[in-house]
Amino acid sequence: MPATHHSSAPPTPRTEPPSTPQATAGIGRIPVLDVQPVVQHGRRPAKAVTGESFEISATVFREGHDAVAANVVLTAPDGTPGPWTPMRELAPGTDRWGATVTAGDPGHWTYTVEAWGDPITTWRHHAQIKIPAGMDTELVLEEGARLYERAAEGVPPVLCDIVLSAVDALRDEARPAASRLAAALTPEVDAVLAAHPLREFVTASDTLPLLVERERALYGAWYEFFPRSEGTPQQPHGTFRTAARRLPAIAAMGFDVVYLPPIHPIGTTFRKGRNNTLSAGPDDVGVPWAIGSPEGGHDTVHPQLGTLDDFAWFVQQAARHGLEIALDFALQCSPDHPWVHKHPEWFHHRPDGTIAYAENPPKKYQDIYPIAFDADLDGLITETLRVLRLWMDLGVRIFRVDNPHTKPVVFWQHVIAEINRTDPDVIFLAEAFTRPAMMRTLAQIGFQQSYTYFTWRTSKQELTDYLTELSRETAAYMRPNFFVNTPDILHEFLQRGGRPAFELRAVLAATLSPTWGLYSGYELCENLPLRDGSEEYLDSEKYQLRPRDWESAEREGRTITPLITKLNAIRRASPALRQLRDLHFHHADQDAVIAYSKRSGSNTVLVVVNLDPHHTQEATVSLDMPQLGLDWHESVPVRDELTGETYHWGRANYVRLEPGTRPAHVFTVLRPSTPQIGGSPTI
Repeated sequence: MPATHHSSAPPTPRTEPPSTPQATAGIGRIPVLDVQPVVQHGRRPAKAVTGESFEISATVFREGHDAVAANVVLTAPDGTPGPWTPMRELAPGTDRWGATVTAGDPGHWTYTVEAWGDPITTWRHHAQIKIPAGMDTELVLEEGARLYERAAEGVPPVLCDIVLSAVDALRDEARPAASRLAAALTPEVDAVLAAHPLREFVTASDTLPLLVERERALYGAWYEFFPRSEGTPQQPHGTFRTAARRLPAIAAMGFDVVYLPPIHPIGTTFRKGRNNTLSAGPDDVGVPWAIGSPEGGHDTVHPQLGTLDDFAWFVQQAARHGLEIALDFALQCSPDHPWVHKHPEWFHHRPDGTIAYAENPPKKYQDIYPIAFDADLDGLITETLRVLRLWMDLGVRIFRVDNPHTKPVVFWQHVIAEINRTDPDVIFLAEAFTRPAMMRTLAQIGFQQSYTYFTWRTSKQELTDYLTELSRETAAYMRPNFFVNTPDILHEFLQRGGRPAFELRAVLAATLSPTWGLYSGYELCENLPLRDGSEEYLDSEKYQLRPRDWESAEREGRTITPLITKLNAIRRASPALRQLRDLHFHHADQDAVIAYSKRSGSNTVLVVVNLDPHHTQEATVSLDMPQLGLDWHESVPVRDELTGETYHWGRANYVRLEPGTRPAHVFTVLRPSTPQIGGSPTI
């Protein structure tokens, strides 16, 4: 319920909480409505990461014509209110007020909107009408003097004389009335009262939660690969020791996170063969997601990969290259998993007594048993926490959760809350390609990141609509991770578009979302499907070892590694690309050309992409100049970070983008002291 109190402005920065609002029945003296962001009516926190700027808004108004104003107060996890941030009316006459705030250190924060009557602004409006007209001149000036005296009580002593000098001028009958009024409207007085306004009927909104997390929850570049494919000619099945040789190349491409599919023992019962056949041969290695064998389950590594000590060493080697390890957490079992025998109540049993395997008709997964959660939810939570903490103790701070939408939401809410209670830096990514309501709810109840529909959004309209949703409507709680491919998903666009399709999708993913990722082989533009109409890879790495000759591919120029490396370098040098919320689309007069920009502080990035992998496209790009922080008629230099070329762009600009040669422009809008990516001198 809103609450009301009277107050002069607090000092800036605020050193103590505002006077305690007194509860009122109903709406409050100054209505404060529809505060945003709010998640599940305030039951769940809005999200941000340290250093992230975002907007808090509310509807604020009052009766009559007197002026109102508002401010935001962020309160730290220890209960200390921070400096209050003035709000502005977002559009005249809408009563919608907003302010941009910046998240502090990680922790559980809160935020409140305070609305208040602004008697000095009201008086100034009336005085500037009445005094020139000679209406109630002395009475109006005395009213102003008294208001300024009240305001002076809340002004720091070092600034108090500036306000009191205005009081003296307002009462100086030896001066013309216009001169007395002007003395109360000087820039010096304005600056003091802006920082320390006289506030009446201060009404606070409900206190709303804000969860601030570490930057990796929002920003990063992910690389997925199967350690078991990184073997040697003498020993084809890779180990953690042999797979570590791939880490320097991954780091050199600019990635931040290495994501490993499940590394646990794989069952042999109903083991799948190559290309998902039902008859596995003696040399078939099985699907990593069919977890569990007599050697162990989710708390063990596959013996052919090494030992737990070998895995810990691998994590340390990754850290030496600036890489974090993300581990797949797939809560399912092979028929050979120890849980099947120790906890039969954790599985679905058919009328004939057999355990039901996973199905997504017409697909069947005979080698995988799903979990039945309702028989022993508490026991499953306890075991899940044990397993997660085992891997956390070995250095894992990121988990990519497989198919979380097939498990109860309340299960994840308990698990993530308990892990983050003791280890708030641990990040969970929801791999849920499912209905929007489930995807959004998983993000709201705790998952720090989410897979999205990006893979299936290929047209300009689809991308514009979806990214507008992600960067605005859901940005307060759902952070997207744009994977351009996965071991399960080879989209038709990549199958048919060749190398240009791989290039343009990489540009889109790396510049539209602060977090993006790819599955190994994308650099080689691997695009052969199992069959027409399928998104499965031919000779999928899920079912077999797939060694790749990286050195030959690089030497022969058969990779797009240089583009990927450049994109990650641009992202690291561009704060605008490390945030989600400030994304704006600009008009291009061809459907196959998309243009958009991102801003963060003085850094503005403008991207233009040819969405057609087969044909050269020419277009006129019409820029919304204010969204770039520019005047409508301004012309500025822009530097293409992909090529180093510089152009002068204004409101309307011609582009020609050719697949395979120039798939896109990634411009930095140059202003004085804009740095050159790579360390060249500033202009």
